Amino acid sequence: MSKIKIFSAVCLIAFSFCNAQKNAIVAHRGAWKKNNLPENSIASLRHAIDLKLPGSEFDVWRTADDSLVINHDAHYNKLLIEETNYADLIKFKLSNGEKLPTLHEYISEGMRNNKQTLLVCEIKPSEISKERGQKTAVAAVETIKKLKANKNTCYISFDYDILKKIREIDSKTSLQYLEGNKSPKEVKADKINGVDYHYSVFQKHPEWIQEAKDNKIILNAWTVNDVKDMDWIIAHKFNYITTNEPELLKERKEVKN
Repeated sequence: MSKIKIFSAVCLIAFSFCNAQKNAIVAHRGAWKKNNLPENSIASLRHAIDLKLPGSEFDVWRTADDSLVINHDAHYNKLLIEETNYADLIKFKLSNGEKLPTLHEYISEGMRNNKQTLLVCEIKPSEISKERGQKTAVAAVETIKKLKANKNTCYISFDYDILKKIREIDSKTSLQYLEGNKSPKEVKADKINGVDYHYSVFQKHPEWIQEAKDNKIILNAWTVNDVKDMDWIIAHKFNYITTNEPELLKERKEVKN
């Protein structure tokens, strides 16, 4: 089979879930804000699943002793995650009493009683080296495959090389790029399935919206929290909308429909 045919098949697999999705809600770092839960916690993930949201996003780092953990910032409790051992990180609890979750724990919870919520896994670029970021990505993919969650997970990153590394080791998984500096045609050429850009990027380049649709590239926008921005994205029929306000976005969708 030619490389073009192989990628076409990958796009069909990855896009099949998204094709039926219009303005599907992705909870940014889980559904945390309304109930004052910690971001990226097991509790915020479970709430997103209980709300039956189409997606829930989370962030992955690798510790000094190679544990994969879920946290948005490079630092946790003023400790640089990449230079700290896991045992030292979990001395400090999240605000609801949870410990800092590992990727294994997070994905295990994400697979429990979940029939509709896509796990949107952001691999954070390493602050130490490009190579380290790519090794973290490989380790994350391996963990998710061991948990048989690969069909329930897609990967996003600001580091384009991280996504290309994941594509090297997995020809089928869905990838979305975050940085906002490449057109849909450019990401398609590198076998990346989606553009997940800040909504302002699409407002600056509205031609990319139709270009993505024409090329069967997934459209996602972050982080859409204001009503006027929600309404603009809804009107343009994106596949996904990533937000800190999933309950509000659900209300806006109902009004617009």
